[in-house]
Amino acid sequence: MKIFDKFYPHALAVIGFVLISLIYFYPVLQGKKIYQSDIIQYTGMAKEQNDFRASENAEPYWTNSAFGGMPTYQLGANYPHNYIKKIDGVLRFLPRPADYLLLYFLGFYVLLLVMKARPLQAFFGALAFGFSTYLIVILGVGHNAKAHAIAYMPLVVSGVLLVFRRRFVVGGILTMVAAALEINANHFQMTYYLLILLLIITGFFVVKFVRKNDFKTLLYAFGVFAVAGILAIGVNATNLMATAEYTNFSMRGKSELTFNPDGSKNVTTSSMTNDYITEYSYGIAESLNLIAPRLFGGSTNEPLGKDSHVVEFLQTQQIAKDQYITEAQAVEYASGGMPTYWGDQPIVAAPAYIGAIVFFLCILALFSDKRKIKYAFLAGAVFSLMLSWGKNFAGLTNFFIDYVPFYDKFRAVSSIQIILELCIPVLAIMGLSSFFKSEKDRQWPMLWKSAAVSLGIIVLLYVGKGLFSFSTIQDDQVVKSMDPQFLVALKADRLDMYVSDLLRSGIFIAAAIVILWLHIKGKLSQTFAVIIIGTLMVSDLVFIDKKYVDAKSFVSAKEVDEPFHVSEADSQILQDTSVYRVYDIQGRLQGKSSYFHKSIGGYSAVRPRRIDQLFEYIIDKNLPEIGKSINSETLSLTKSIPILDALNIKYMLFPTENGDVPITNPFANGNAWFVSNIKSVTSADAEIKALEDTNLKNTAIINSKDFSEIKAANFSADSTATITLNTYKSNYIKYKTNNPKDGLAVFSEIYYPKGWNVYVDGKKSTIFRADYVLRAMEIPAGKHIVEFRFEPEVIQTGGTIALASSIGMLFLIVGGLYFERKKKWHEVKE
Repeated sequence: MKIFDKFYPHALAVIGFVLISLIYFYPVLQGKKIYQSDIIQYTGMAKEQNDFRASENAEPYWTNSAFGGMPTYQLGANYPHNYIKKIDGVLRFLPRPADYLLLYFLGFYVLLLVMKARPLQAFFGALAFGFSTYLIVILGVGHNAKAHAIAYMPLVVSGVLLVFRRRFVVGGILTMVAAALEINANHFQMTYYLLILLLIITGFFVVKFVRKNDFKTLLYAFGVFAVAGILAIGVNATNLMATAEYTNFSMRGKSELTFNPDGSKNVTTSSMTNDYITEYSYGIAESLNLIAPRLFGGSTNEPLGKDSHVVEFLQTQQIAKDQYITEAQAVEYASGGMPTYWGDQPIVAAPAYIGAIVFFLCILALFSDKRKIKYAFLAGAVFSLMLSWGKNFAGLTNFFIDYVPFYDKFRAVSSIQIILELCIPVLAIMGLSSFFKSEKDRQWPMLWKSAAVSLGIIVLLYVGKGLFSFSTIQDDQVVKSMDPQFLVALKADRLDMYVSDLLRSGIFIAAAIVILWLHIKGKLSQTFAVIIIGTLMVSDLVFIDKKYVDAKSFVSAKEVDEPFHVSEADSQILQDTSVYRVYDIQGRLQGKSSYFHKSIGGYSAVRPRRIDQLFEYIIDKNLPEIGKSINSETLSLTKSIPILDALNIKYMLFPTENGDVPITNPFANGNAWFVSNIKSVTSADAEIKALEDTNLKNTAIINSKDFSEIKAANFSADSTATITLNTYKSNYIKYKTNNPKDGLAVFSEIYYPKGWNVYVDGKKSTIFRADYVLRAMEIPAGKHIVEFRFEPEVIQTGGTIALASSIGMLFLIVGGLYFERKKKWHEVKE
């Protein structure tokens, strides 16, 4: 019975989390799936990989359908002995995205229990965390890996806190498993931000133990973290090693070019430019969105109702002589979304709202909770907020970009606010819990002080509304496309949102204050007070969440599983069954063309750097020339574009008023060709510049600094020499060659030395880079079979490490649980 009494509240909480996850995303029970824009693009990118798995019953680790060719390490590759992924799959048993919502709840519930919250308080706290607007919106747009990583953050923090409380075995096991799951989620930016929070928490405990001269506990704790960290990394070794190997070849690696596309000097010392890293910088004043959702207009596509100023303005507009837009037409247009957001970021899907009551309870914690750990969470919240300001707080941001390792590998700095969105709800439940534990004579002073601060901020914002312009630089585009009076109406709606949401937050805060006051007066029990406040707290968030992610976001499973449809242009291209590439001019950075073709474009934040540079430095500049060289009758190019030819771009999807049309490139070099000579250069700058004035059909551009063994010489390209493509798979390509003399062959395949091996008649040979991005090799005279195989050693090495680490982790878990059980048995016996 005692065991039942101990565990049944937690069982009820878990059942509640499951039900709430399914109810919120109830269309999943109808077999529907949420339409996530990023996942749709990913589906296009992963099509070739998935088809290969189905037909070959194996993993390719390479795709030729995106960016000319790239590893699938960031496209959901399956690695050998990845047992932690199987554990994760068991935990995520609900249909997506309800599975991620459930993980939010469970992880945060454990963290709050570790923070000594009662189950009921932890239950509502977990709901408040999971329904934080940002966490729901990223599920709506398809940032699944981000959501996945965020969901395991609280578990890692829980383990770390237990270790520092000298629960070395239980804390160590939890830290180890949670960290392994966190890394497995494969969103290194979120994991990196988690490390920043863990460093802050660790700093807090280091100071605490040093002051007590308790170096023994510190030594034990760091020892536990070392073992847990090594094994957590070890079970994810393959993914980590493969990603690290590929990073230098991706956009996240440092550019070798010393000049920018416009010819100016490249002075950045980071992997990406500061402007790119800080493009999504949170506005300092915009941070107030955390306590009132639409202070800065909500989203860049916010629906407006019939009572809006924009609808009123639209009804004054004529659509024909003496015919004006009707109210119904105006409402329909405005409800489709208006650019009400006026903050500093280019695009915002929804405000990062943590909840008015959550904010109030956080303030309450500062007055009521005597535990010093609150300052660690407060520091994490404030520090992450300052870093989220990015270019708006340039001193701190530039310091991190220039001097903090790996910080320059990540963009969208505003997303570091996820640390704040973890810390503030923790503080909120600490405040609620400590309030009820406090002596009666302390409760009223701490309540009125928290009320004064919270409501005082609301009042100040209302009084100071005249200090804001309710305009943004993006409004210049609105003025160009609309009547200037439209902007006047839009600003009026922004002001209305500002005022109404301040009032809304004030009402929720006041309601929470009244509930706690009634408890002080003995009118409400603690349980009922928690239930009422918890319900209000969660309702506040859910009402906002539903504005941005609701049942309308779900569609039939087929629309998600098969998101792209063959257009007439695609159909015409697919009639050609040879091997070639397609360049979708308008949709180069989308996944659609990768779904149907071997595309030179795609959708990835870690696309190959050199391919991206080809477009930025050469191809994009030639787009006007490409347009001019199209024969409108034959729908083909009349002029050769050397780099397009070398990439074997045989077709281009060219946008017209009637949709895309397929443009044939008769100058494409084909799959491989022999060249007559080498143009030797000594830098990446010279490589890319040489592409513009070199006939790549007979000349190969080689960087002699990188490939000193290849000597500049004249090669024989006999007219009878042939290279014929025989087999073409994702990870295997076979050619037959016939050349009377030794020759230098260039292949229209992307050069990637970390895994691609070449064999001539079964014997391993050497490949090198030519024409900035392609593969080349010397082939001896005569008839030969040339085979390219993608055989990344990192997969085999990582798999071995993952297997050994998994065994070690299993032994530690079993041994640790046995030790804890034996320890409790002795305690009971004594």
